[in-house]
Amino acid sequence: MLVVEDDLTIAESIAARLRAEGHAIELAHDGPAAVARAESAEPDLVVLDVMLPGFDGLEVCRRIQARRPVPVLMLTARADETDLLIGLGVGADDYLTKPFSMRVLAARVQALLRRVDRAVPRSSKIVLGDLEIDIDERRVSRGDSEAQLTPLEFELLVHLAKRPRAVLARERLLSEVWDWADASGTRAVDSHIKALRRKLGADLIRTVHGVGYALDVNS
Repeated sequence: MLVVEDDLTIAESIAARLRAEGHAIELAHDGPAAVARAESAEPDLVVLDVMLPGFDGLEVCRRIQARRPVPVLMLTARADETDLLIGLGVGADDYLTKPFSMRVLAARVQALLRRVDRAVPRSSKIVLGDLEIDIDERRVSRGDSEAQLTPLEFELLVHLAKRPRAVLARERLLSEVWDWADASGTRAVDSHIKALRRKLGADLIRTVHGVGYALDVNS
């Protein structure tokens, strides 16, 4: 894992807790170093502070995801909803607002890893109209265009595609895709749905107001 945090005390505390959980940890303390370390180490997960010298965590997230999709847990000192949605929009999978407990951080990391490691059938594809999802190769295309999805966007799309036209509540998606039980995180669902629509077409996912979302591509 890669921990990116310019406060050395916080960085070492996070690293110590995650090492105690059995993870190998790389550290970076500014934006350029974070991108370089992510490229050389190819981490399974990135814990990323928003406020960094060089360039900020949002730019780090953009550059990392452009090269290789990887789960990102973003750390922010502000609870402003706009900041959180921007973070999710550039490819972060989860976020924590400072101050946070190391126990909560470790639990969020484990939830992200469980999602990525969740077993899926080998050599399986989902084809719905012009939408094709290759689960084995983790590739998604619509028509002649291939979309570059983050790990969480991919899992969310697969979850919807396995139940085409069925309306899935935000709370259910949080529980089954995010492994969260806290309904206050439903804005994370909304942000990732917006990202899928932007990458695959606004007509792909139907909003059922007050309930949730349904994949509307015809099989």
